Amino acid sequence: MKVLIFDSGVLINFALNGFLEVLPKLRSVGDVRFAITDEVLRESVSRPINIPRFELGALRIEALVESGVLEMPPAFGVPLQELRKLTQNFMNTANQLISANGKWVRIVSDGEMSCLALSRILSSQGVENLIAIDERTTRILTEKPENLIKLMEKRIHKRVKLDRTKLSEFQGFRFVRSTELVFLAYKKGLLDVKGKKALEAALYATKYKGAAISFEEIDEIKRIAKSLK
Repeated sequence: MKVLIFDSGVLINFALNGFLEVLPKLRSVGDVRFAITDEVLRESVSRPINIPRFELGALRIEALVESGVLEMPPAFGVPLQELRKLTQNFMNTANQLISANGKWVRIVSDGEMSCLALSRILSSQGVENLIAIDERTTRILTEKPENLIKLMEKRIHKRVKLDRTKLSEFQGFRFVRSTELVFLAYKKGLLDVKGKKALEAALYATKYKGAAISFEEIDEIKRIAKSLK
């Protein structure tokens, strides 16, 4: 069994771009199950469902949960108490890594940290998994934590300090963005949009709805797609 864990940013990105219908198709053609945590459900459904602008997307995400396309942690034998405890541990540690003017700077949300917690538990059970996340901070925290200083100084316009003593707790995770999932759907012929500009349009759509990807990376994906033809 392989599991793809969804953060709220990817689900909202897909909802805003009309790509949610791709998820059941991807689920049916691959040997992968899709997971979502309570925290992510709250961020992608419970909160936005009360905002007219996002209500329809929230309802569509909720429908994916109700149909079993997106599964909750107990479906994978994950104890909720253990998951919540580990999520809180990640939250406490991550949000006490960066300080500015002697005060800690909050850098992550509980949704993102719940994805890390679920990934860590599944990995301990020998279950191969990936985290679908668009937010840059969490990926930098786990992949290139030394870049956190530059990122946060640019974001809050202050000099910051990084406590490096606990960075090892965030190693060992693997990620994929909305953009890569859209590319996968394109390769498998699952996108409704067709034509020469279909892939480019879909990639840019994910970028402009929150996927942290550069124009150079998008160009590289387009080159890869061209070489596969």
